[in-house]
Amino acid sequence: MKHKYVAKRYWKDHSTALGSRVIPADASDLIELSVGDPDLNTDDRIIEAAFRDAKAGHTHYTDFRGDPELREAVADYYREDFGIEVADEEIFICASGCYAMWLVMEAILDDGDEVILQAPYFTPYPQQVELARGIPVELPTYEEEDFQLNTDRLESLITERTKAIVINSPSNPTGNCLSVETMQRLAEIAEKHDLIVVSDEIYTAFSYQRPFVPFLSLPGMKERTITINSFSKNFTMTGWRIGNIIAPDYLVATIKLINDNAVFTAPSISQRAAIYALRHRQEVQPAMIAEYRKRMFYAAERINQIPKMSVIYPPKGSFYLFPNIKATGLSSVEVAKRILEEAHVIVLPGNDFGSCGEGYLRIACTVDCDKLGEAFDRIAKMELFR
Repeated sequence: MKHKYVAKRYWKDHSTALGSRVIPADASDLIELSVGDPDLNTDDRIIEAAFRDAKAGHTHYTDFRGDPELREAVADYYREDFGIEVADEEIFICASGCYAMWLVMEAILDDGDEVILQAPYFTPYPQQVELARGIPVELPTYEEEDFQLNTDRLESLITERTKAIVINSPSNPTGNCLSVETMQRLAEIAEKHDLIVVSDEIYTAFSYQRPFVPFLSLPGMKERTITINSFSKNFTMTGWRIGNIIAPDYLVATIKLINDNAVFTAPSISQRAAIYALRHRQEVQPAMIAEYRKRMFYAAERINQIPKMSVIYPPKGSFYLFPNIKATGLSSVEVAKRILEEAHVIVLPGNDFGSCGEGYLRIACTVDCDKLGEAFDRIAKMELFR
């Protein structure tokens, strides 16, 4: 909003189709497939553990870098699941993965530094870069290239002001996973141009075709990788607002100084919940992962049965699908609007996630298969898809 009392950096309109959509007045039967908030509640065992810890007195500020027990649990997780040694000084606990990305940008960017964003991207990325006075640069990826990073295209975007590259795998919105070969080529480019790689890995639990590989595990990458993780999706804990950053110790020290003046410490009770979640991940995650995998495969099969709509099969990761609707001849916004008005199903237009997302929709499989089936039944009946 433009106003003399509003900072000029906020005058630009950053609203998205999700925020500006108009819900039909008669849409009491609306099916919501646009928001990436898992419909499953946090596991009762996590809730009960956090409640016990709250009653036991864990209601105060924690250590500024996070509860030592949680930092230890993060280190144990990387050692046990990936064979990676992470020092305590390289771990920072923060209030959500979104906030983690802003903290990272604030810590590494000088005014005018450029950050290359793997696109289609999570919608807040450009604004998070701009809030830290950086310049976001879109690196398009394409379905015909399996949404992998094209290294020639990447190198063409690198300038003397390029500071970092942001990757997200498994991806929101495409559901794609970067191959190890792609990550290895990216590692070579990062080393060649002396760049930081910021790896958003908040969907690590949802890698369906192969075991998840953290970017920092690649040879020589630990010292130039900043990893962002979160408990929101991996443990259906969106409302707890808890995440973590893994980075070289000097960057963690800088991030701590910034956070001291913003949030001080992450919520103590949420940190206690996260401790239990990580320590008992083998008990609380499998059923959740299996449910979302079932939904993803079911939804992809249904999409590929609808004329003028297609999606990569089999699904690779996350709980999002990015169906191609170019055959309709309409824009992403127009198709999403018609699906809302005619089928009473909310999906997001692909161009919300970068210009290369035009011609696609994002569908969040955050309702059960019965509800997904009803949504696709309605869409299939639309004249647009006949």
